[in-house]
Amino acid sequence: MIVLILGLAMFLGIHSLRIFADDWRSARIRQWGEKGWMAFAGAVSLIGFILIIWGYGMARLSPIVIWYPPIWLHHVTALLSLLAFIILAAAFVPGNHIKAAVKHPMVIAVKAWAFGHLLANGMLADILLFGAFLVWSVLCFRSLRRRDQAQGSTVAAANLKGTAITVVAGLAGYLIFAFFLHEWLIGVPVK
Repeated sequence: MIVLILGLAMFLGIHSLRIFADDWRSARIRQWGEKGWMAFAGAVSLIGFILIIWGYGMARLSPIVIWYPPIWLHHVTALLSLLAFIILAAAFVPGNHIKAAVKHPMVIAVKAWAFGHLLANGMLADILLFGAFLVWSVLCFRSLRRRDQAQGSTVAAANLKGTAITVVAGLAGYLIFAFFLHEWLIGVPVK
């Protein structure tokens, strides 16, 4: 469990610097340059991500069950995951109504994914993993909204074509991941 916690601390920690230590982050960027900072942040993220995967895999070998979720919550998780894929696609497709509405679709997608998986999984490792990402996404979204208000940020105008592409891309991504990649990459079939 220590490896999982260390990985979460590294991965979410580096992604939380704008929330908790923006001045320190800005000083490093000035000191190392944009490319130097990106290399550092990328390395920390990658190491953290590897530790999360390794630690979660080890924790699944000796599970500590906290609760047994009812089967119907798997359907709620599937729905939230579908929404997460569509919202995630909104981060990459220009001119869509979803991005215009939520402003920060990638963080909202993480929130939906984490919440859904937290509902349907009852091991301690699941609660640590998905709970950490849920807490991070809530804090990150609040920070981004405050920054938007302070800067007077706006999102580009939306159109139906961008929204349709977003929904189709998100649906396709969900179907591919749920029916082909989830079991192969995660080791657990979608129920």
